[in-house]
Amino acid sequence: MNNNTPLQTLVQSVFSPTAFDFWASHLNSTWSWQRPLARIVARQVAAKDSVTLTLKPNRHAQPFVAGQHINITAEINGSRVTRSYSPSLVPNQSSVFTITVKRMNGGKVSNWLYEQAQVGQVLELGVPFGEMTLSVLHQQHVFLAAGSGITPFLSLIHEWVAQDALGDVTLIYWAKTKAELCFVEAFSALTAKHSNLQVHYALTQEPDDLSHINARISQEMLENLVPDLNQRVAYACGPAGFVEQARSLTQEQAKDFYGEAFSLPLIANDNTEQVNIHLTKSNRTIRVASGQPLLAALEAQGLKPESGCRMGICNTCVCTKQAGTTEHILTQDRDHEAGSSVRICISSARSDLILDL
Repeated sequence: MNNNTPLQTLVQSVFSPTAFDFWASHLNSTWSWQRPLARIVARQVAAKDSVTLTLKPNRHAQPFVAGQHINITAEINGSRVTRSYSPSLVPNQSSVFTITVKRMNGGKVSNWLYEQAQVGQVLELGVPFGEMTLSVLHQQHVFLAAGSGITPFLSLIHEWVAQDALGDVTLIYWAKTKAELCFVEAFSALTAKHSNLQVHYALTQEPDDLSHINARISQEMLENLVPDLNQRVAYACGPAGFVEQARSLTQEQAKDFYGEAFSLPLIANDNTEQVNIHLTKSNRTIRVASGQPLLAALEAQGLKPESGCRMGICNTCVCTKQAGTTEHILTQDRDHEAGSSVRICISSARSDLILDL
């Protein structure tokens, strides 16, 4: 069924969406036929190696729920590159949102956004995704954040405040050093207004700082800071190892657990064991190390499959496996079924494969 207006039908008969976007961008950089775009309208240093960008989206951008992620696409050196970030609504400014980016060693997008993205530049937006949203069944929450995993929790706490701050929230936030802590002023203002919000900072590489906790996540720490864990829903976001440790320490006690990892664990590949991957759409066969993430293996061969979050959440990289065995990198579960869907960013080959790519 065609839901276009007569004007849209007329314009579409003259211009392709690509052509329309090209000419419209000369008048306004965020005008497009259908593409969700956002202009950078402000930038501010958030902490050491972190920057907060304020984005004003066009009318095609879809609304997000606090705690979700969106894919951000930028053109870098002539190539379109996509990564996912957790957006935060700006209180009292419904027309904009922010993303906070921590530059990572070797991170193509994070380094470009931190060093080169300027006010006035335009980024492309994806569809919001992710299930780490505020629980509507329980009012007691504990948020566990490591590094840049803090970003969805700022959004979740703002949502909690908007819902009348019922129940209570405890946030424990780990960083390497005090200089790398983000949103400290925002959290201080929130805790001053809401006695049922507790924020604890933990530093892992500043043992002489007596004003903060100096310890990594542990059972003892959780027992001291969250003695009523069995009455709370637990959330964790950070590197894969941190999230899995948080899961193992809380899932038997907490009411429920939500976790999202923004990086994969380090994988020791046995490069002597090689497998063949046949790609049906490109009619190409490549040879890669068994156990290597499929997305990384394909990119190393010069291929550019669709991808987004690179952490198994957005499903942008999903393809059909016609034959062979894959292994989930985070859980080590193996899938032998032909015709199953595979998220290549968090899957490795454990036999020769045939992929619908």
